[in-house]
Amino acid sequence: MEDHWTVGHVAGLAGVSVRTLHHYDAIGLVRPSARTAAGYRAYSAGDVERLREVLAYRRLGFGLREVAELVGDPSADAVAHLRRLRRLLLERRDRADAMVAAIDRELEARAKGLKVTPQEQLEMLGARLYDAIGSAYPATRRTDPRIAAQIWDALGDARTVLNVGAGTGSYEPADRDVTAVEPSAVMRGQRPVGAAPCVAAAAESLPFEDHSFDVAMAVSTVHHWKDPIGGLREMRRVARRVVVLTFDTDEPGWQDRFWLTRDYLPEFAAVLAGFPSLTGMADAIGARAEPVPVPWDCADGLFEAYWRRPTAYLEDHVRRAMSVWTRVGPEAEQRAVRSLGRDLDSGRWAERNSDLADLDAADLGLRLLTT
Repeated sequence: MEDHWTVGHVAGLAGVSVRTLHHYDAIGLVRPSARTAAGYRAYSAGDVERLREVLAYRRLGFGLREVAELVGDPSADAVAHLRRLRRLLLERRDRADAMVAAIDRELEARAKGLKVTPQEQLEMLGARLYDAIGSAYPATRRTDPRIAAQIWDALGDARTVLNVGAGTGSYEPADRDVTAVEPSAVMRGQRPVGAAPCVAAAAESLPFEDHSFDVAMAVSTVHHWKDPIGGLREMRRVARRVVVLTFDTDEPGWQDRFWLTRDYLPEFAAVLAGFPSLTGMADAIGARAEPVPVPWDCADGLFEAYWRRPTAYLEDHVRRAMSVWTRVGPEAEQRAVRSLGRDLDSGRWAERNSDLADLDAADLGLRLLTT
C-alpha cells in the first residue's frame, strides 16, 4: 500500500481535474501534506479521506463554504461524515422515489380520464412548506451555542420539556426529559438517532393533558403555524411555563433592521403581514420579551444568520433551508440574489454596510418570550 498518492493519481481516481485539486489546495480545503521521494507534494491517506468527504458533499450540491464548515467540524470524525452522507443520500433517494411514484399515480389517473384537483397534485408531491425545504436542514440548521444558552437558561429548572414545531431537534436540551411535536414527516425523518421521541401533531391541537410538562418551548416556528395565537395558548395549556423564540414586527420600520429585507427583499414584509404582533403574542400567554442577538458567525443557518457574511445568500443550498425564500417565490428570490451579487462585486454592499464590520452580534428582531 502506498504511503502517499500524487496529485495526478488522485485526480484520476476521483474523477476530477488536477486544476480542481490545485484550487482546493489554494483555498485551504484539502492540502496534500506528504512528499514523494523526489520531493513533490503528495496526498497522505488522511488527505485522501478528507478529499473524499469534500467531493461527496460537493456532489450533493453543497457550496464550498458549507463544505469547509462541514469537513472542518471538530466534533465529526470520518464515521460521522459517512453517516451524515448516507442519511442525505437516502433522503434524496426516498424523495425522488416518492415523486416518481406520485407522478406515476397522476399519469395513471389521467390515462383513465380522471380529474386530478390542484389540491391532489400538491399533496401527491408533498408540497408543504417544510416538506419542500426540509432536505437542506441537516447541513445548515444546527444549534448555535450562544442562542441555545439563552433559550436553555430560560427553561430554568424544568425537567420535562415539550418542544413544539421541533423540526430536526435543534435546541433540544440534552439534560432534560424532552418530548417533541412536529407535523412534517420529512422533518421527523431527519431527526438524529437518539433524539427525543417525536409526536406527529400540530401546535394548535396538542395531544396532551393540561399541565403535562414543566415547560413548552418553540424555536423559530410560530410564523409557520396556521393559528399562532391558538398554538401559543395550547402550549400554555399543556405546560406550566412557555419559552418561545419568535420575531418582532411591532417596531416601526422593523423590515429595515436587516439590510437583506431593506435593500433586496421588500417582499419579506408581506410574508409576515398576517403575523401577530409581539405584544399580542406576549399578552396571549402572559410573557415578557427579551432580544436574542444573532452572532456574526451564527452556526444556525436561519434567515438572519449571515448578516455579516452576505455571499452566503448567493448559495442556493443555504437559501433552501430558509422558509422565507419559498414564501416570496422564485421571481423575487432570483431578483434579490442577482441584485445582491452585483452589489457585492461592485463593492456597493460593503460601502453601504461598513458599520457591520466591527459588530460581533446584531439585534435583527429575534425575541425570546418567557412566562
